[in-house]
Amino acid sequence: MKNLLLFPLALVLQLASLPLSAATRESGEMSFFAFDDHAIPWRDNLKLTLVQAEKHPANPVLRCGPEGSPDYGHAILYGSVIKVGGKFRMWYLGMIQRKIERGQAPGWWRPMCYAESADGVNWTKPDLGLVEFNGSRKNNICLIESEPHSLSRVNDFLTVIHEPNDPDPKRRYKCAFIAHMPFAEVRGGRSAIGPNESRWASFVCATSADGLRWQVVGDRPANSGGERFEVSGLYRFGGFYYATGQLISPWTWQPDGRDVGRCMLAYRSADFAHWSKAKAFAFARPGQTIATPLAGQQTHMGAGVWNRGNVLVGLYGMWQDGPKERPKGSTHLWGTRIDLGLVVSNDGVHFREPVPDFKVIPRGKEGEWDSIALLQGHAFANVGDKTYLWYSHWDCEGQFRSQEIGLATLRRDGFGYLSRHNTNAPAHFITSVIEPRRRAAKLLVNADGFSPDAPLTVELLDESDRPMRGFSGVDAAKLATSGTQLEIVWPKTKNSRLPAGRRLAIKINFPAMGEARVYALNVAE
Repeated sequence: MKNLLLFPLALVLQLASLPLSAATRESGEMSFFAFDDHAIPWRDNLKLTLVQAEKHPANPVLRCGPEGSPDYGHAILYGSVIKVGGKFRMWYLGMIQRKIERGQAPGWWRPMCYAESADGVNWTKPDLGLVEFNGSRKNNICLIESEPHSLSRVNDFLTVIHEPNDPDPKRRYKCAFIAHMPFAEVRGGRSAIGPNESRWASFVCATSADGLRWQVVGDRPANSGGERFEVSGLYRFGGFYYATGQLISPWTWQPDGRDVGRCMLAYRSADFAHWSKAKAFAFARPGQTIATPLAGQQTHMGAGVWNRGNVLVGLYGMWQDGPKERPKGSTHLWGTRIDLGLVVSNDGVHFREPVPDFKVIPRGKEGEWDSIALLQGHAFANVGDKTYLWYSHWDCEGQFRSQEIGLATLRRDGFGYLSRHNTNAPAHFITSVIEPRRRAAKLLVNADGFSPDAPLTVELLDESDRPMRGFSGVDAAKLATSGTQLEIVWPKTKNSRLPAGRRLAIKINFPAMGEARVYALNVAE
């Protein structure tokens, strides 16, 4: 099937007219995080404090396999973790040997491996029986089929998403990855700019009914129009699929034409088969874009993204070059270090840091298992009162030290909180305007630090910022105990339902005493 890299015009016009709330309709969820100044734009006497995640004592929670296994070289979360039913499913990249050939994995192949867990901490690697490796099918390699065959040879980066409501059962799992295929096998064109590489960083899409047996979409890469692109992310938001990843100059540049180091770009597709030729400049670290860029500061491999209905939350690689003087015989990445920072997007295209250069997951101290470079995955989940963030360690110096997968945790949705800036005065915030679409919609608050003597109060305002009768003033709800999912019950109606079909905003009032902190609001439908 030929990939024309063109959208059907009528479909594009139809999808482009959809509001961003289209993503909300699909998921039935709206999230308002303390760090999101688009969702919570109106603030009085409040400050934002971001929170660093805690690393799990069992780290690394998924380790390399023994010699002869498909993940003996490394187990890297250039991949995804998704909870389906009561089970966590992980897709990650293995490596068959602990060596590098011409800067790449042996055979230009890092197999798509699969693991399962009941709790997100203890993982098993099932024998899938799908791919023959070292004379046996007893391994956890997923099957990817394609024509030509090189399209299925995953070499870098991998993202899986699950869409259980897709009307085609064969498309309910979707993925994007890099296959470094020979130029001679690229149908539809080859790169005409940049260095003459021996192989091409091909952006490839595939679909699956079960997440284990995959079929590549079409007979050529999604970027067969000639652009080089190192895809590392995939998500659906507001009517489009987006593929994000990294490029450097000469393949990309800053908006004003200046060269740039690694930065995040985005392509889009209305149907997961035809991808745009045009791309969006999605994110770069502030130090990359100022008049005199900070030496060695880059954005590594876009961002691992968590789709929360009306907003995308992500982790990105905070790349810092090593010193120019390197030990004799060392790799060109000797001394490079990477931590993980926080980004957010409200439109699916443009990302920003709530607090520039804040490290949500810092690399470990010297001698710890994750001390060199961290890699983000599309791997987030709320588990009870905790948020789980899976990540992995990359020994970019080529010594294969502890290249395995770890887990970090936060308070549920607790990436940061709002609290009073001046402690001798009250404070409040007002969210952007929303329109609950179902009568069962209710408001949950994630907050602590208040008491019956100094409660939080919750009100509703109409779209013109006026108090709504029955939900404000004497009819406002009061919160006196802390929690991560506090259901708001309105005293006049004596239930938790929000008024359906009305445009409204949420106002949270902080008491003038105590240490109240608000982490997030959630409208659950």
